[in-house]
Amino acid sequence: MTIHAQALLFDNDGTLVSSLESVRRCWTRWAVEYGITAEEFGRVELHGRPAAEIAADLLPAHVVPQAVARIEGLEVEDVPDGGVHLLPGTRDFLDALPAERWAVVTSATRRLAEARLGAVGILPKTLVAADDITRGKPDPEPYLLAARTLGVDPAHCVVFEDAPAGLQAGRAAGMTTVALATTHRAHELTADLVVEDLSALSVLVTDAGMEISVRP
Repeated sequence: MTIHAQALLFDNDGTLVSSLESVRRCWTRWAVEYGITAEEFGRVELHGRPAAEIAADLLPAHVVPQAVARIEGLEVEDVPDGGVHLLPGTRDFLDALPAERWAVVTSATRRLAEARLGAVGILPKTLVAADDITRGKPDPEPYLLAARTLGVDPAHCVVFEDAPAGLQAGRAAGMTTVALATTHRAHELTADLVVEDLSALSVLVTDAGMEISVRP
């Protein structure tokens, strides 16, 4: 299977980098600070959603802004503690791409996203973060904004995601979707292509665009 594209749009956490250790540490501490029980916390989908939406599911509206600032602070402070690392294949795949033809589209705030990406030496020319949008994944807004920023028709974009919410956002944006089974099992992911991680893929850059193929 070969996928043709004009632009590639990558989720960050669980797609390019793994920050699961950091996320668990920080959100567990946050939940304790705000008196959220393990049962309440366990009912909320955490991965692939903006912190503001998660906080809004768990706390009264007047507490949410302060709570969002607190979790952002905890996660940014935690980055130097080694809770973030590159996932297999990320470096080689990104290094093969023209800088103006790919973007990172994350549910994290810009401050947190830049901290995590900077820790592993990834410096995207285009970054769409939670601060830039009004509706987070699974709404298509983040991916549509990225396509518009790159000047590419959504139909010619490929989304790389590990979370169902992100894949849903990509589909709703009318984009081709590639799922990476890094945080969810393959059968839990609905996409045009499902692979283990970016190391399973190769990319060929041509005058006409980019061709993504599964390695033999």
